[in-house]
Amino acid sequence: MNFNNLFQPGLFIVVLIALAIPLGRYMTAVVNGSSVVVRRIGRPIETALYKLAGVDPDAEMSWKHYALAVLVFNTLGVLAVYGFLRLQQWLPANPQGFGPMTPDAAFNTAVSFVTNTNWQDYTPESTVSYLTQMAALTVQNFFSAATGIAVVIALIRGFARHTAATIGNFWVDLTRITLYILAPLATVIALVLISQGVLQNFKSYVDVPTLQVTTYQTPKTDAQGNPVKDAKGNPVMVDNKADKQTIAMGPVASQEAIKMLGTNGGGFFNANSAHPYENPTPFANFVQMIAMLVIPAALCLVFGRMVGDKRQGYAVLAAMTIAFAVACWGEISSEQNGNPLYASLHVDQTASAAQTGGNMEGKETRFGIAQSGIFTVATTAASCGAVLNTHDSLTPMGGFVPLLLIELGEVIFGGVGSGLYGMLVFALLAVFVAGLMIGRTPEYIGKKIESYEMKMVSIAVLLTPLLVLVGASIGVLTAAGVAGVSNPGPHGFSEILYAYSSAANNNGSAFAGLSVNTPFYNNTLAIAMWFGRFGSIVPVLAIAGSLAAKKRISATAGTLPTHGPLFVVLLLGTVVLVGALTYVPALALGPVVEHLIMVAGH
Repeated sequence: MNFNNLFQPGLFIVVLIALAIPLGRYMTAVVNGSSVVVRRIGRPIETALYKLAGVDPDAEMSWKHYALAVLVFNTLGVLAVYGFLRLQQWLPANPQGFGPMTPDAAFNTAVSFVTNTNWQDYTPESTVSYLTQMAALTVQNFFSAATGIAVVIALIRGFARHTAATIGNFWVDLTRITLYILAPLATVIALVLISQGVLQNFKSYVDVPTLQVTTYQTPKTDAQGNPVKDAKGNPVMVDNKADKQTIAMGPVASQEAIKMLGTNGGGFFNANSAHPYENPTPFANFVQMIAMLVIPAALCLVFGRMVGDKRQGYAVLAAMTIAFAVACWGEISSEQNGNPLYASLHVDQTASAAQTGGNMEGKETRFGIAQSGIFTVATTAASCGAVLNTHDSLTPMGGFVPLLLIELGEVIFGGVGSGLYGMLVFALLAVFVAGLMIGRTPEYIGKKIESYEMKMVSIAVLLTPLLVLVGASIGVLTAAGVAGVSNPGPHGFSEILYAYSSAANNNGSAFAGLSVNTPFYNNTLAIAMWFGRFGSIVPVLAIAGSLAAKKRISATAGTLPTHGPLFVVLLLGTVVLVGALTYVPALALGPVVEHLIMVAGH
């Protein structure tokens, strides 16, 4: 690790926390309705929307009604996106004349964007129209992010309230989060990206002359497409020249901003954040990395403020930051060390003034290993899934880090809302384990954690590994699953394991070496995405309802403090222990054995 590889992650973390503090204060005021923006500026818009939708903003919901509203709203979202994808050939704002997406691909994409996964197994710039990008995909980027934040706010209310039968109103939470948090921040970020050169237009694709003309030959064919042959039976060749390149246009910045801010992932272009029109400068790249994590970091502080003890939020934020820093160190050092097998080919991978060194395969050369490493960790620690470099080209341990981050439940900052409610589930598990050690009923923030809460915690913690491991098992045991593997062996297994881990944990990134645009993967991954998202949300809301109904008890001498260094260590240990016990056998068959093969010289 050189100075640059240490400095850049440190700078990133400092800027992230500095921005999260004021944002956390503002978000708290928005969700509790005390912000002047909510009380005065936005009141007419809110009132009109509630009247149009027939919503009573003063009527709060039980956890069951809240969960039902979440499920109904997102089911309608799947139907809407599916309709756009299947009917786009007849809709306006389609200057390229793109046809409909296949039924299985449309189903996968609709579920993907509604669940905040944005798993894209198609080429967006040659598949999806401008209207579909804006009215279907970008809109769901807002709504899926707002859903995640609304759920964690409902859970926080469960901790903050006592002897209450309700946990808020989903429609009010969804509206305020979208209007006052996501929309303004996305607008600012989009304008910043436009200033850096990110596209934002509605032009048709542009053909431009290339700097160099390339000539090549192809077989001549007749009107029926059959090859034409000469008298000797040899194919007749035709001279061709390539003197132009088609440049994709479109409303890129608006989708780029919310895909990062809402930890949605994906991209307007297939190359994603490595595309120069999506990510043109180092500053734009830094803004995108900050955008991925700033709301998840700020939500930790919202948690502390809403429960009346800021130290609780600081403790959770500290645990996330420590884990993030360790992951950055592991990722960057693995890639900077490179592949020892290249030494036998006399390839120098040492960093120097003349070269960056390390494993530059698949990296974005404009940004180097340090920023590529931070981006890789940020996008898999969060549930973003946007990529700056090809994960398939990472070293075995470099691929191990993002895969493990996803499989830990993406609670190291995590997705907007989902990261914090996932971490709070682990916090409940941590205090339960601590209670068993000392023989006391576990407590967290003044609420006793009893059998009902632990049953719901068990469902939330175990459901995703079940989806991942069963899905990966089916993938490696079926001909349709193995058919997509281009690199057999441990790496091919890692590709399948990564795909189901990414889908079930709603990340959306991929190793990129697995062909998944097939009916088998489109359908099985869509199922993993849906149940990975809402199979966790329902028990989390059940926990919120149970906690809200309980009285708040006073701390005693035997109460475990949950705001100090001891609890931070306990929380991190619980996260790592659960991940290790669940996924170590699978990881051993993939990146671990691949690393051992590499160091053995094979």
